[in-house]
Amino acid sequence: MNPYKLIPLLGLTLISGYTSLAQESRSDRKKNKATEQNANPGTADTLLAPIPLNRQMFTDRVSSAIRGIDAKDGSVDGVVANPDPTKSKLLTQAFLVDALKLRNKIENANITHSQKIAYHNALFAKLNQFKSIANDNVDAVGYRQLMKNFEGLIMAEINGTTMDFVKANANLYTLDNIEVLNNNKEARAYVYKSVGLQYPEKMLMYLDKIASEPYTDEIIAAAAKSSPRSIMSYAAPNSKYGYIIRRNQDPAVKTIVNIIDKSPKTSFRVLQFMNQIKDGDMTIDQANQIVQNQDAYYKSLVKLKISGKAISEAEIDKELEVQSLVYVRKVNELHEASDAVRFKSVEGFDPQEYYFMLLGGETNEIYTSSYLGIFKRMMAKMGKESGYTLLETVRMSNFRTFIRMSAGYNTISEFLKTMTETQKTTLLRDFVAGLEKGSRSDLKDAVDVADGFGSLTDKELIVFLKNEVKDNYERVYKNKSKTLSKAEQEKGVIIYGLLASIFNSSADPDDLQDAVKEIPPINYLDIEALSNASGEVVAQAFFYGDKDGKDSYGFFLANFRGNKSWKIDENNPNWTTITSVGDKKVTYYANKPLTEPDDEKAQNKLYEYLDANEIRPAVVIHRGHSYHLEGSLKGLTPDVKIVMLGSCGGFHNLANVLDKAPDAHIISTKQIGTYMVNDPIIRNMNEYLLAGKRVDWLEMWQTLGKFFANKSVREKELFSDYIPPNKNLGAIFIKAYRKLELSGQS
Repeated sequence: MNPYKLIPLLGLTLISGYTSLAQESRSDRKKNKATEQNANPGTADTLLAPIPLNRQMFTDRVSSAIRGIDAKDGSVDGVVANPDPTKSKLLTQAFLVDALKLRNKIENANITHSQKIAYHNALFAKLNQFKSIANDNVDAVGYRQLMKNFEGLIMAEINGTTMDFVKANANLYTLDNIEVLNNNKEARAYVYKSVGLQYPEKMLMYLDKIASEPYTDEIIAAAAKSSPRSIMSYAAPNSKYGYIIRRNQDPAVKTIVNIIDKSPKTSFRVLQFMNQIKDGDMTIDQANQIVQNQDAYYKSLVKLKISGKAISEAEIDKELEVQSLVYVRKVNELHEASDAVRFKSVEGFDPQEYYFMLLGGETNEIYTSSYLGIFKRMMAKMGKESGYTLLETVRMSNFRTFIRMSAGYNTISEFLKTMTETQKTTLLRDFVAGLEKGSRSDLKDAVDVADGFGSLTDKELIVFLKNEVKDNYERVYKNKSKTLSKAEQEKGVIIYGLLASIFNSSADPDDLQDAVKEIPPINYLDIEALSNASGEVVAQAFFYGDKDGKDSYGFFLANFRGNKSWKIDENNPNWTTITSVGDKKVTYYANKPLTEPDDEKAQNKLYEYLDANEIRPAVVIHRGHSYHLEGSLKGLTPDVKIVMLGSCGGFHNLANVLDKAPDAHIISTKQIGTYMVNDPIIRNMNEYLLAGKRVDWLEMWQTLGKFFANKSVREKELFSDYIPPNKNLGAIFIKAYRKLELSGQS
């Protein structure tokens, strides 16, 4: 029994705690609004007088734009449609309700005729921007905040408090609404400079507007530190704004320009050593020698990361990932060779270098056996050194991801045994702590914690992490030290509330469903949810033109050939259509794995056909290497209910799927997908579809478990790495978090 059903401290109470915080903030806003309107009747949101004829054309344009947004879904019904009802509510409020009220506030304001026209025009333009965005994939919270900011700017201008407003709201929303400040040079300059120094890489997109401003050089200097790669792109000799970069006298900017001029073919690699070159510790020629040797370059990157003197954490992490994959892929490719041959390319590295190899392979690439081989070498090189000491030497870089991977590959106990009890306790506490930090959409660490927990088998560790989640929930909910901002507190309450609910329910599928009842069922998918209006289930499979893709395509078709339940049509040069012949209509569309780049052209031709015939797949299957995954996911829509990644879920992949298909059930694996597992899953899923039955993940995985019990050790290992949707705690967490976050904004 789930103890949180009896003691609701960390179940519904967690969520109601967050809701009460959100309700309190909404109550405060209502009080503030009432006070504001009493003090200034011009802020009333209903018209106080008829609109003069000479301004009706402009207000009518605003009204027309509002109606246009309403009509985007094909119906003028006072609702901005979205598959997520909470998103629909937020968007309706922002664009159909608040926008009309703002039009009225502008009309009621004590300002000149020309000023009112200017504000109406600005509102019309802002509404038209949204009309071009698809409702399905929109960031509803972000757009609601953007429109609130837009209204705040206009009302501040009307009330003569513009500088107070921009100083209190020097953020990206104000930057996006900068057109409101077209006639206020002082406020516009403040926003450009203040936001530019906070987000200098974003400001580079505004170079044409600020080229002659005195603060531009300062912003470019800041961008050279936070996003030097962007500066390098803008400083290229053929760049339109290269002269703005090249006139800058900041040492970092000058170093970037010198690297471009002296090392044009390897400039982006040499760029990693910008600080050393700038400080005189290395010459451009020396750096160029290093980057042309793979091992020397990789080892130098690791040292750079550990030193804390990299050009930026984001830059060094990205490049380390790219270079780590060079080694991971070599080991993967030789998976059938002896260990002596297979791991020859990764012999002789230091523990820190092995650590970053493992992290680099985390992005869908590393095989279980590759991970275990590299982990074994890391542990051997550590000798008697504590794992905690290793993490300290790498500056705890992405340690949550490493812990999650260790749990997933069942090496966590071995790693923790190298530590003292104090070190172990400190590490695991840090693993769970501080998840409220970062932006509202920054969930990677929390997803690592959820996925890591889902892989644990050590009962002592499970109990410890449950208690830590409970303690952290109480910390953020009570905020006794007042060290958390309101946004951090609200985010923390949702995160730790959900983790507590999931952790205390994950062993029992029914309990887990109860814990995350904010989202649709996770244990099954009704056939009605997968069927279109005519009762057909449509699936789309993606294949690529490399050897792996061609082989996968052949294995995929073998699932249907010779089966009387299916008819295969291969006449189209770009795709194959597979159709059921029974009472329940199921259709697969699979692009042919034509030689690159024709494979992508084939996919596009299939997209065009599906769009022209208003065919919306409910099932999407990705068959190919991780670097092809973006191509398979780009066409996802909210109609998609099952996504078979065939490769590691990973936070970014899970988030990308759920951005476009919020209710998708995701099947993923900890390593690269294989036909030996993918095909049995597809065959089992087809049995449910052909029978017109709901797809039951619990039942399916039991059936598959019995099937693989009689297979080879290798096949059993591969199947054990696959994660069914009801066990994909990372995806479940993201879905539930987004629902709860939205409910707090509505």
